[in-house]
Amino acid sequence: MILSLDSLMSFLGMCTIAAPAALVPLFAARAVLNVSVPEQLISRATQSVVTIGLVSSIGVLVLMLYTGSRHVPIEMGNIVVVPNHEFHFHLKFVFDRLSVPFCILTFILVGTVGTFANRYLHREPAYGRFFLFYSMFLLGMVCASLAGTIETLFLGWELVGLSSALLIAYFHDRQGPVANGQRVWSIYRIADAGFLLAAVALHHATGEGDFAGLMGSGPWPDGHASLSSSQALGIGSLLLFAAAGKSGLIPFSGWLPRAMEGPTPSSAVFYGALSIHLGAFLLLRVSPILQLSFPLTVMVITLGLATAIFAAFASRVQTDIKSSLAFASVTQVGIIVAEIGFGFYYLALIHIIGHACLRTLQLLRAPTLLRDYAVLENAIGGRLSPGSPSNVSWIPERVKRFAYAIAIERGGFDAAIEQIIVHPIATLFRWFDKYERKWTDLLSRRASRDSDAVPVIDAKEDWA
Repeated sequence: MILSLDSLMSFLGMCTIAAPAALVPLFAARAVLNVSVPEQLISRATQSVVTIGLVSSIGVLVLMLYTGSRHVPIEMGNIVVVPNHEFHFHLKFVFDRLSVPFCILTFILVGTVGTFANRYLHREPAYGRFFLFYSMFLLGMVCASLAGTIETLFLGWELVGLSSALLIAYFHDRQGPVANGQRVWSIYRIADAGFLLAAVALHHATGEGDFAGLMGSGPWPDGHASLSSSQALGIGSLLLFAAAGKSGLIPFSGWLPRAMEGPTPSSAVFYGALSIHLGAFLLLRVSPILQLSFPLTVMVITLGLATAIFAAFASRVQTDIKSSLAFASVTQVGIIVAEIGFGFYYLALIHIIGHACLRTLQLLRAPTLLRDYAVLENAIGGRLSPGSPSNVSWIPERVKRFAYAIAIERGGFDAAIEQIIVHPIATLFRWFDKYERKWTDLLSRRASRDSDAVPVIDAKEDWA
């Protein structure tokens, strides 16, 4: 009986992973072959996959509760093996008290927003392209949620980042979405560099990237990391840097309002619900590392509280509802990160689930907010009361102006990253490009790039 239950649990776990994994190549093949597929068929395929994944993940949860199991691994084997350097890319998924709730939340919110998007994007020319990127996001979130190794987590992490950037630039016939999609992708690349360095350091310290080997045999969050305090500080700092970039913590908070250029459904499920919490999820997954280093714990708490305070100010001075909601999301994520630093892991998980559901609803309602406001005013025959403002008369005027300037400029973090990171790297690569061009022209004894003959259209004229 136990064997049959274990086999059923493994089968349901495989269905949870395989369902979204099958949807991506299906939609990609449609796009590559340029096959016209009715909107209703695309929507039904998405909903079917979400339903299969949701039912399977709930089935795993029920069997885990019935059998008392708190850690169910599913091995997929090694994808890449480099024997000489003792490296292997091990694909492994784990169902435990952290991954199962986050996975179920993913399926519920993706299914809900997918149904909304079916109507919201009805007759949109790029309807199929939206659901292709949306399926990539679903697969990435499932892989990241259920990851049993740091390589598997990075695979899901990258799929989420790629689909996010592509959907921000969804309206690629306009300059704003494309520019903001590129900016968000550049921030993700900076954060992902920290993630990769942490993965390499973890392999060097433990010989593998398996979370079970790293955190000990106990189920989450009771494991004990097999690292020294100094190793935990180094690896944990890199992971905190990666989490800050993915979740919009300072100094990376400026990319989140830019991400609102994408369609409302993607904004709701990405930056209100799931993607924005992926950095906090990473910190929860590696929480045993945080317990080994007091300076690292202080860094997590300080970063979380500082982000929450900054975002609370910034959200109050935004001039559009989606940007205000974006910074409100960052405020809550900052509090969640601080809760993780204090060791309130279950509280942080519950906070993530509640906040994700609330913010999804708010962002889906954002496009009709002004219309609803007008309907209410027409119904009562007058203006709605703005409410009683908080009493801040005791704060000096100079301090209030300074706080407002910092908030309206979003802390100046975007400009600082532009000057310190983006501009120097872009300048360096332009210099490389210049001398590569000279070298290839010399070897070919002519202009070596045919693309140079293509006329460049002035961006200002093109987008006017």
